[in-house]
Amino acid sequence: MKSIKSKIFRSASLIALLIFSISASFAQNSPRAVLDKASATLNGTGVTASFSINVFNGTKLLGSSNGSISIKGNKFYASTSQNIIWFDGKTEWTYVKKNDEVNVSNPTEAQLQSMNPYRFINLYKKGFSLSMSDTKLRGGSAYSVHLKAQNKNSEIQEMYIVVNKSNYQPMSVRMRKGDKQWYSISINNLQDKALNDNIFRFNHKDFPKAEIIDLR
Repeated sequence: MKSIKSKIFRSASLIALLIFSISASFAQNSPRAVLDKASATLNGTGVTASFSINVFNGTKLLGSSNGSISIKGNKFYASTSQNIIWFDGKTEWTYVKKNDEVNVSNPTEAQLQSMNPYRFINLYKKGFSLSMSDTKLRGGSAYSVHLKAQNKNSEIQEMYIVVNKSNYQPMSVRMRKGDKQWYSISINNLQDKALNDNIFRFNHKDFPKAEIIDLR
């Protein structure tokens, strides 16, 4: 009798362990867990990357740009052929090269997301329903995480974030504003780099002739 009870207990324990292992596996690969790991790759002393952005209204291309970006937490510095942008976590300075002017503002979440593809670090944590599927990008396996706004009045209604399966680095972001406007952002050459906080603030001494326009 003891032997039978022992076998039953052992079988039950193994089944419980199997169920726990399966549950843990699903939890590790949940959409939120994937984005948690992706955001963790960006929360060190800093990262640099190159990017390209295409803006569409439906299927019509409205504009495109490419450049480089440096990120540390919620701060970033981005440079394109048209603009240079500094953001220190609160204030944004945008230098418009053709006009030799600097626009100073406190940007909205949607504006930040359109300029910084890594803004999803905090964005996904509330206000969105998450789902996920497997995909391929640049010859490798990846997760495609779909974010759907829970509030119909949210500036950002929908996002797709593609994350590399091997290192959890973000590879691309697609974002929808309104009914038809999509921002498609491709990310390349992501590298860890120690960054000084000074690079995220505009220094007027570097652009002494630029006109400062305060939009706050």
